[in-house]
Amino acid sequence: MQIIQKYFPNLTDKQIYQFGLLFDLYQYWNERINVISRKDIENLYEHHVLHSLAIARVIEFAEGASILDVGTGGGFPGIPLAILFPEAKFTLVDSIGKKIKVVQAVAGGIGLSNCKPVQARAESLNEKFDFVVSRAVSTLPEFVKLVNNKINRGGKHLLPNGILYLKGGDVADEVKPYKNKVKIFDISNFFTEPFFETKKVIYLPF
Repeated sequence: MQIIQKYFPNLTDKQIYQFGLLFDLYQYWNERINVISRKDIENLYEHHVLHSLAIARVIEFAEGASILDVGTGGGFPGIPLAILFPEAKFTLVDSIGKKIKVVQAVAGGIGLSNCKPVQARAESLNEKFDFVVSRAVSTLPEFVKLVNNKINRGGKHLLPNGILYLKGGDVADEVKPYKNKVKIFDISNFFTEPFFETKKVIYLPF
């Protein structure tokens, strides 16, 4: 938990409380429904929570903003972002019901009221959103095909509405189709831990 406060020192008491509850909740549920590698649960705050919050170093979601988290798994990046931006609205989708059960339990356990977990495929949703976020569920071109009709064009943020994609390694080939539009942010510029050396936030405006 200290690592979150290291980089986000202005959290409210409620946010500190909510972030602080995550470890015990994920440890409990992960023993029943595996959403995080069992070997990695001890690194929950660095590898999952802080990694998710790298998106908050790229954009500050406005009050009333709508964000879709595709392939949320156990709730990443959606749950940490929903804690950090309580005035924004988050829809967390995954096609696997067991994973959504964990998301529902964790969100309920910390009293997260701006987070809606949904068991569905992203393409089946009828809504549109300001931003789509995800942690590397596919290559970027595949992901764009999946969600490009789910994004409201324009927007009220400093960055136009679009995709914020957490990805590791060499992304040069998969961003080529969008080379004039895409922006790549090295997470190592935000967080100094070695885990983040090859991690990136890819931003693609719509």
